[in-house]
Amino acid sequence: MSVCVAPSILSADLANLEAEMSRIPSADLVHVDVMDGQFVPNMTFGLPVVERLAEVSPFPLDTHLMIADPDRWATAYVDCGAASVTFHAEAVRAPVRLARELHKRGAKAGIAINPGTPVDFVKDILPFIDRLLVMSVEPGFGGQEFIDETPAKVAYARHLIEKLDREIDLEVDGGMSPVTVPLVAAAGATTVVAGSAIFGAEDPDQAIRRLHAAGR
Repeated sequence: MSVCVAPSILSADLANLEAEMSRIPSADLVHVDVMDGQFVPNMTFGLPVVERLAEVSPFPLDTHLMIADPDRWATAYVDCGAASVTFHAEAVRAPVRLARELHKRGAKAGIAINPGTPVDFVKDILPFIDRLLVMSVEPGFGGQEFIDETPAKVAYARHLIEKLDREIDLEVDGGMSPVTVPLVAAAGATTVVAGSAIFGAEDPDQAIRRLHAAGR
């Protein structure tokens, strides 16, 4: 079974996002990076853009909140149409409570960890979430190089997940390509996020199919 591929629209043509959705029919979901200029040194989308995307996207929105106060804002993204919301372990104050609030609204809850954050930091939170996002680059900007230590981190995360009696999507974000996807897939990743590798290609959908093939 191949990994799921989530194109990151951070690398798409931001002036034509609805048209960009039509260029990626092989996608499994769409990854939306929300940055506030505080948690990371960059600013991207907010609630109005996510709401509009939810109206036009044929794929579920996998919303990744790289913001300083997810406890306050995460549920608003569900109300705008996000199918899942992933918040950062380094920013959240009450992760279990927030995950439960997202579930009450019918969305999946995910937690993300930066490259410098060990998996054990979120070990006790895993029973309450649907997705663990392992960052394989420093968050904030696209087009960065893959961190070589990531597969070992993913393998340890998979080890912890398999001890639980529930399905948890193990997602990797950053530096994904036909070269790096096999490494994280072999370590136990189930979803990969790719931006420039997809939207920077002449044929974005062919790029997605190549990532699917690399992740088998």
